[in-house]
Amino acid sequence: MVYSLTDFSFKKIADKIDWKLLLFLMLFLDVKLAVKIPALILIYLLRFNFSFNFSLKNSRLPLFYLLIIGVSFISLLVNQSYHSTNYLPLFFMGIILWALCLLAIHQVKLSVENNSAEVLHRTILVFFIINAAFSFFNIAHIVWETGAINPYRYQGEYQKYFIGTGDYIRGLTFDTSTTNAVLNAFGVIYFLSRKNWMMVLACMAVLLLTGSNFTNLALIAVLGVLFIFRSTKDQKSFIVVCLMFLVIFMAKVSPQNNMYAYETFKNAIAPPKVTAVTASTDQKAVPVLSAEDMRRAFAKKYLDSIKNARNKTVVVPAKPATPIPSVGQGRIIIPGPDINTPPYQTPIDTSAEQRQLLAFIDHHESELPISSKNTFSWGLPGKGIAALQTVRFLQHNPVKIMAGDGLGNFSSKLAFKATGLGLEGGYPAKLVFINKDFVMNHLDVYLNFFSKRAELHSLTNSPFSVYDQLLAEYGLLGLAAFILFYIRFFARHYKKLTYGLPLLMLMLAVFFIDYWFEQLSVIVFFELLLLLNIKETSPSSPVNYVPSRA
Repeated sequence: MVYSLTDFSFKKIADKIDWKLLLFLMLFLDVKLAVKIPALILIYLLRFNFSFNFSLKNSRLPLFYLLIIGVSFISLLVNQSYHSTNYLPLFFMGIILWALCLLAIHQVKLSVENNSAEVLHRTILVFFIINAAFSFFNIAHIVWETGAINPYRYQGEYQKYFIGTGDYIRGLTFDTSTTNAVLNAFGVIYFLSRKNWMMVLACMAVLLLTGSNFTNLALIAVLGVLFIFRSTKDQKSFIVVCLMFLVIFMAKVSPQNNMYAYETFKNAIAPPKVTAVTASTDQKAVPVLSAEDMRRAFAKKYLDSIKNARNKTVVVPAKPATPIPSVGQGRIIIPGPDINTPPYQTPIDTSAEQRQLLAFIDHHESELPISSKNTFSWGLPGKGIAALQTVRFLQHNPVKIMAGDGLGNFSSKLAFKATGLGLEGGYPAKLVFINKDFVMNHLDVYLNFFSKRAELHSLTNSPFSVYDQLLAEYGLLGLAAFILFYIRFFARHYKKLTYGLPLLMLMLAVFFIDYWFEQLSVIVFFELLLLLNIKETSPSSPVNYVPSRA
């Protein structure tokens, strides 16, 4: 039986969904660790079970989580990191994060084992409906606040929204908009396989609202593969509809974002030759590009094309507007301020967060070969630089190739968090720990881009990546454990997977953009969908999977 939005009724399905699982997902996917941990405690109180049943062959859960914890201890001993007092609290905090991942997938697996496939499908449907409601509320609030029907073109309030409007579409998790984007990309693939067209469109709409260019491109690539190899006529039609949604959004709703994505890709392939100049601030000489910085320049191109078609008269916001009598109607029209003028554009003042980063750069100038320079020049994006740093580091430190540099020592959310700079949440000042390898490599890259104007604060310039984290901090052992005992755990069922295989393909791309295991959000939902798909396509499953009909 299929449930679409038109069929949705709380009374109708109140006793037909897994409320424990739904409550767990709603709480555990919240951005705050202070909510995630109580969510785990609550679900274990409601469903007390610690029978993980690991085994080398046909393990109930991925052995990856146990192995990565083991590699962490090996690295601790090999690198003798235990000599640093402040490192041990960081190390055990990292072990706790991996343990939380294990505890979460165990509860997800219990839900899959204890419920029929249809109960789980209805539970997932309810989750996506609630998340969509939160996301549409986010955009509605922005429209109400700005008074602009399309805030993606609204340039007031120093461009608080405009090209960055999608950053505020965070949905149910209150996490970054990227998290919301990835979840809804999952939803597009999942509901496309289920042939729930209303939810396909709802998830695609939310995804586009987040403005996540990378997720859009990754999803379109996966949908392209599905269109060619694994889709019915109806599914092909809705893949085309999703593509049309994307084109309309990029061309009409947020054209400056379209230009930004194009220019970012072009600059990554062939960096432009830009002469950098410096401007002085309270802290130090801050690099300012003569081309007015990347995103601002892209937005300006769009604004100029609009402005040329307008009246050349400019109303100065600093002076009271002069009433203009309307012709023939006796009404007085008071023109509003021109938000295209400099006072309403992006401020050039250095923010408090940037000042903190600049102060750190000043204090550690000798250890920061990239960010300590007073000039900025285009080159590889931050992710490319970070990948090269990891490879070079291991080349110069062969003893660390097998077990890595150690948990929190080189490339992880925890490494950034432990700096005490508030980059990934708060951290006790007396426990602050920054490994020298981290300072001279990935932290240096991060500071080089994120201590400057907001136009450079993009995913392409962030060193965050699961692959980088595993190789740098856990070495070849960690990377092998990930491939053989996590990816293979799901991929070995590839012949039977329906929506699971394209989801796996998408997740392999998404692993490039953040430290998702430490986020404790997207991974959990990905595991739920894959475990469910394996259950319903397994010959031993009591429920025979039949593709849904609209």
